[in-house]
Amino acid sequence: MNGAFEIPTFQEIIEMVKSLQSSQNRLIGLYPEIKHSTQFDPLGLPMEKLVVDILASYGYQGAEAPVYIQSFEINKLKTMTQLRLLQLFDSKSMCPYDQIVAGSGLTYGDMATPEGLQEVAKYAYAVGPDKSYIIPRDENNNLLNATTFVSDAHAAGLKVHPYTFRAENNFLPRQYHNAADPDTPSVIGDLDAEIRKYFA
Repeated sequence: MNGAFEIPTFQEIIEMVKSLQSSQNRLIGLYPEIKHSTQFDPLGLPMEKLVVDILASYGYQGAEAPVYIQSFEINKLKTMTQLRLLQLFDSKSMCPYDQIVAGSGLTYGDMATPEGLQEVAKYAYAVGPDKSYIIPRDENNNLLNATTFVSDAHAAGLKVHPYTFRAENNFLPRQYHNAADPDTPSVIGDLDAEIRKYFA
């Protein structure tokens, strides 16, 4: 399939969204993720500035614009824009890469405490945790009891946008695997039941 498809630019995505908003007469949001900005900045590719500038050129400015910019790093965006920022959370033992470079030692686990979430709320509108922050799993891949992450985040004034919800067995807790074929990773299981559990 090499060469069969082109990768759209960010500008082309924005223009498609603007066109669809017009043709469908409804608001459509944007949800970009800044990837590895601390790595790219010294290479002369300041991702935050490029993203903020292109969004501004299409009229996306201020906290009411239909945009969330997400990042695993605690980056410079907070000083560059009023657009809504979403702090992504990786494994609790990991450090955001910009914090590794800064030598702070801050981990995602530190950021997930009630005190850590209060700090995140100083620059972010929402948090995007791996869904295991909300309902962890045991060694057999079964859901355990819910944590206080959502209530702690809400107490800090943060919205919560967890990831990754997919229907394949590989992404589901064991109790929601396809009953007829629970051990094949690509088989579709009961995503609806998992989502209902998380909403509850």
